[in-house]
Amino acid sequence: MGIQIGLLRGAVTIGASVAFVVTWSSGFLIPAFATVEVAPLTLLVWRFVPLAVVLLAVVAVSGAGRGVTARELRVQALIGLFAQFGYCAAVYAAVAVGIATGTVALIDAVQPLIVAVLVGPLLGMRVRGAQWAGLGVGAVGVLLVVQSQFGSSDAPLVAYLLPVAAMVCLIVGTFLQRRSTVQTGVLVTLTIHVTATAVLFLVVAAAAGQLAPPASLSFWLAVVLTALFPTLAAYGLYWWLLRRVGITALQALLFLMAPATAAGGAVLLGETLTLVTVCGFVLCALGVAAVLVVEARTQQEPRSEGAAGQREVGGSLSTP
Repeated sequence: MGIQIGLLRGAVTIGASVAFVVTWSSGFLIPAFATVEVAPLTLLVWRFVPLAVVLLAVVAVSGAGRGVTARELRVQALIGLFAQFGYCAAVYAAVAVGIATGTVALIDAVQPLIVAVLVGPLLGMRVRGAQWAGLGVGAVGVLLVVQSQFGSSDAPLVAYLLPVAAMVCLIVGTFLQRRSTVQTGVLVTLTIHVTATAVLFLVVAAAAGQLAPPASLSFWLAVVLTALFPTLAAYGLYWWLLRRVGITALQALLFLMAPATAAGGAVLLGETLTLVTVCGFVLCALGVAAVLVVEARTQQEPRSEGAAGQREVGGSLSTP
């Protein structure tokens, strides 16, 4: 019975990981279509505001928010402003100025290396040698996947600071969540994040005169798609996987965003896809596999290692 439960848990985790990669990648591709005829800020405000209303209603009816304190609201709102408001605003702006989707995903995918460097001093965790090797291989794969896209855009050099800002915002939000002692379920966490983001986007859009939505069917289709996939599904899976597999494994999965986005960009947007890109896909997969294998082995090690005072990355890193 234990083996069957273990296999089921593994299958659920793998399925969630695949869904996470697909839905998060859609957050780079959908804006490339949706922001051609509408301001990115307009799409963003209508992506979040209706979803916030729905989530608040679900939490109220289900009673999931019962017992949530003012401090928990403040902490989760702060995390949401980094992980959703700052991240999404920067990504949409980068795509809107013409930076290729694969390039935006590449810069975003650099964050696993930064996180791997920071987990020691900030979270008191150790990243193993095999995990460093996997992250390094994944980084090479990412570079191969999107190297042909650099220089293919008319966007000014300073515009490349936008995806860098998106990466920094998500890193800050992730570390705040990991260091926090606040305990809220995924539904409540996502609801607070979306609501805080929606309120801020609403204020900014109104001040900028970009609040009124167009009447086109394509715009509202984009609103529904961005609300369901890169917001509800992707962010929900992000926080769920953060608790399930640990920060290093989750960051390794982010390496797959660039290949997935580049593949989607090739099919949907006509962006470059070559043999070098395919080789990059393989390297990314190998890098992610190396990190996840070490994660699985770490979870099977005796808990007695924790008594030595060194916290390991992996399943033992469930949210406090």
